[in-house]
Amino acid sequence: MERKEYIFKPIGYVKTSATSIPRHWSCSNVEGEIILSEEYKEGLRDISPGDKIVVLFCFHRSPPFTREKLIQKPPHKDKPTGVFNTCSPIRPNPIGLSVLEVIDVKDNVVKVRRIDMFDGTPVFDIKPYKAYSEGIAKS
Repeated sequence: MERKEYIFKPIGYVKTSATSIPRHWSCSNVEGEIILSEEYKEGLRDISPGDKIVVLFCFHRSPPFTREKLIQKPPHKDKPTGVFNTCSPIRPNPIGLSVLEVIDVKDNVVKVRRIDMFDGTPVFDIKPYKAYSEGIAKS
């Protein structure tokens, strides 16, 4: 099988004034905005306050991944475990996933709560949480 490289271009960026970011979205009340490039704003149609969205983003501040990081010790676990059993930002492909609560949508800006990303974090994609969770619940 041929291995291809893929290049992802951000659809937008995170804007937040928070200087301290929680380790995980599930324990965050931090608010901020996802500011999409103008060319993608129509894609926000039917996203409303109260909705939850899945945001895929880049851990752009993480150090480069090395083989030594295949096994990591998360702060909340008793023992080291494989990187794919963690939410660590130090990964072979620095892709993060957060489930955020939509506060407001205006033009190309989505105001959200539960941010666990830094100001300037590149956003790769947004998906509806409802469809995501329903797919899991029915399987």
